[in-house]
Amino acid sequence: MCGTCNGDATGAAPPAANSTTDNAAPSASTSNGVYPAQGNPASSPYQSVQDYISNVGRFKIIESTLREGEQFANAFFDIDTKIKIAKALDNFGVDYIELTSPVASQASYDDCKAICQLGLKAKILTHVRCNMEDAKKAVECGVDGVDLVIGTSSFLREYSHGKSMDMIRSIALEVIDYVKSKGVEVRFSSEDSFRSNLVDILHLYQACDKAGVDRVGVADTVGGATPRMVYDLIRTLRGCVGCDIETHFHDDTGCAVANAHSALEAGATHVDTSVLGIGERNGITPLGALMARMVVTAPDYVKSKYNLKALKSLETLVADAVQVNIPFNNPVTGFCAGIHAKAILANPSTYEIIDPHDFGMTRYVSINSRITGWNAVKARIEQLGLGSEFSDDQVKEVYGSPLFSAVFHYTGDIDTMRRTAKIKQMADIRPLAIDDTDSIIRSYHLDLKV
Repeated sequence: MCGTCNGDATGAAPPAANSTTDNAAPSASTSNGVYPAQGNPASSPYQSVQDYISNVGRFKIIESTLREGEQFANAFFDIDTKIKIAKALDNFGVDYIELTSPVASQASYDDCKAICQLGLKAKILTHVRCNMEDAKKAVECGVDGVDLVIGTSSFLREYSHGKSMDMIRSIALEVIDYVKSKGVEVRFSSEDSFRSNLVDILHLYQACDKAGVDRVGVADTVGGATPRMVYDLIRTLRGCVGCDIETHFHDDTGCAVANAHSALEAGATHVDTSVLGIGERNGITPLGALMARMVVTAPDYVKSKYNLKALKSLETLVADAVQVNIPFNNPVTGFCAGIHAKAILANPSTYEIIDPHDFGMTRYVSINSRITGWNAVKARIEQLGLGSEFSDDQVKEVYGSPLFSAVFHYTGDIDTMRRTAKIKQMADIRPLAIDDTDSIIRSYHLDLKV
């Protein structure tokens, strides 16, 4: 699918989810024979194995672009930018928006209060150290929830804060009790969970659960966990606590999306994301990539809950704010090309697991390559309104006349080249733009009329 095509600028509200089938007829209103249905055969191995503990069809998103994302190298969000991003996230339908600790700076405190007063549908959280001073400052801002965090691995206990597990437990219970007394939602998270002693953190989580936290959090702070490690820890934790389980995955080893999916399968309820994955080092689970994964796993839930058509404009907003380009291989909104044009044009489900129309995008089949097949050229001819005037043999001639190479190499004449019907040969010599291929097609069409 094409990342240069427009998503919905405002992101219309998501339609009610409808069941579809793979053999639906092509839509007459879309190019390239687009099929609205996208999915798997009944016996597809892509279908999730559901069990009573899995939450792949009922998860919530804690969106951390305005907290984790502020740690990105290029991030400097003034209050106007923060408000734009917060409103865009709310329009997308995220459940929570997490903000930088109000203790970080006076501007962070003022910005937190301002966003809390916007009246957004999403709940506003702030992420603070697990101590009474930070918790009081957070509650003072008017947030809906306070996310408490403290390092529990031997690395962080020795080199960061120097507290024992008994001291951590005592402080955590005191702060949790305070936040709950103010009628505010509270989450307690260990930091560097996967390098912490399993027995230690399970006992800590159980104590926090008994104290009445809304969620306990598991954080892969250094991004070293694998999906199997995540599943094992979350599944074990799910058997030890009754509260919700939040997960936070860094992407240092490229596993953040897979880890988030594995966590939901194991019983986690919430996933932290940021737009384009921006954050500390190389960031965390990207919101768009997680949506790409989950729309395949739980299409009805995702399409009905989240405003997918707003993703493109949301990613563009954040990319501009941090002065980066949307990556070419970004799920859904990136720009990639393929060679299976004939099958894609006949039924996109042959080589696509995601329907771009779910995200307000359009499919674009590139014909500007030496490996382009004639079916792609035929599709472009039809887009130009000339389909009825070309036979298949003529399309194939436009696609690649064997006369071209000799003519061009002897004359070097671009006008002669354009008259000789040779998209494939031209692409062997230099990169083509769509104007080049359209010119070849139109020139050949004029010759047909002579």
